[in-house]
Amino acid sequence: MIGTILVIAHGHREFSTGGAEVAAHQLFEALRRMGVARKVALLARHAGPEQSGLISVLREDEYLWRTGMGDWFKFRSAVPEAVPAAFRRFLAGLKPDIVFVHHYAHMGLEMLREIRRTCPNARIVLTLHEFLAICANNGQMVKPGTRELCFGESLQACAGCFPERSEEDFWLRKHFVRRHFDAVDRFIAPSDFLRRRYVAWGLPEGRIRVIENGQPRGARLPPRPLPPGGTRNRFAFFGQVTPFKGVDVLLAALAHLPRRLRKELHLEVHGANLEAQAEDFRARVEALRGPLMEDGVLHWPGAYHRDDLARRMARIDWVVVPSVWWENSPVVIQEARRFGRPILCSNIGGMAEHVRDGLDGLHVGVGNTADWGETMLSAAADADRWERMHQNMQPPVDVEEAARDYLAWAVGG
Repeated sequence: MIGTILVIAHGHREFSTGGAEVAAHQLFEALRRMGVARKVALLARHAGPEQSGLISVLREDEYLWRTGMGDWFKFRSAVPEAVPAAFRRFLAGLKPDIVFVHHYAHMGLEMLREIRRTCPNARIVLTLHEFLAICANNGQMVKPGTRELCFGESLQACAGCFPERSEEDFWLRKHFVRRHFDAVDRFIAPSDFLRRRYVAWGLPEGRIRVIENGQPRGARLPPRPLPPGGTRNRFAFFGQVTPFKGVDVLLAALAHLPRRLRKELHLEVHGANLEAQAEDFRARVEALRGPLMEDGVLHWPGAYHRDDLARRMARIDWVVVPSVWWENSPVVIQEARRFGRPILCSNIGGMAEHVRDGLDGLHVGVGNTADWGETMLSAAADADRWERMHQNMQPPVDVEEAARDYLAWAVGG
């Protein structure tokens, strides 16, 4: 039996519900249930005004690390002196045999080298959730300002996106990141699309493997009951309302349809954090959503707790994922598969990889408002096609199956 396994995340699920935080917590819980180690612990970064670098106990085997990022360009910790101090003491006391790291954002790359230095025999496995190491634009691989998709990094292209920085800056950034990645034994990508991007960037192909984020077991929801003459016309967006997530594309698609046609559709936005976005984006969304809500076409329930997700999905027919960046493995796609709701998604990256066009969902031109409008109209009108896609939907990987794959990869399987 393994002695100790440590899972590290850049946020705790109780305080932050992003996909990486949820995936890390589910891995922690699954490993504990499986009884594969004498001890399984979770260390999660805790946001807040105090970034002392101190580590405190949340509950048995769960710890919070009060730290943050000081340099986002090179992913350096805001409290670098705390990495070899509090973090080193924590590692020395725990003595992990395997460390699963689910991010380095908000914590700093120095963490990886400190794990290797303090626990030289530990197996370190890093799950990559975005393209942060490759792209300085929040890891989106989208060009700043224009939202044009980027198909590959180069020193010249990256300096073109950030004219305030030189090609030498990007050379130093890449080699700084790769030097810290040398401390990692193996990498995990939740999608093959992300795996291929990192191999092209320079990760050895034999050190990175695709393992999907797991989902809890659960019964598929029955189809939404239709009234006499009803159609499969209820679409829903779930997630953060940011410029990269494409909610404005959906709203514009509805707004551009003739009024008599758009009134045949119903869109729900189960999203949060619009108020935290840039003023121009907020103004665009507000200008679009007001008339649509007056028409009764748009309903905006807003943020939700994950325990409420099944109830919200029960009353819709389609899940829409209109992101205008590549995505990796959106949790909402796995959740839609879990609950049996066909998916409309942008036709790029991790979205296109996880949705089988014409089988369990439909691919739509990324950022193309006309295509989104036409696709929603045709999807709503064809109840037989919805039924076929509903039947074709395959359940996502179970969290314990994913945990077994993580463990096998860590120990060399």
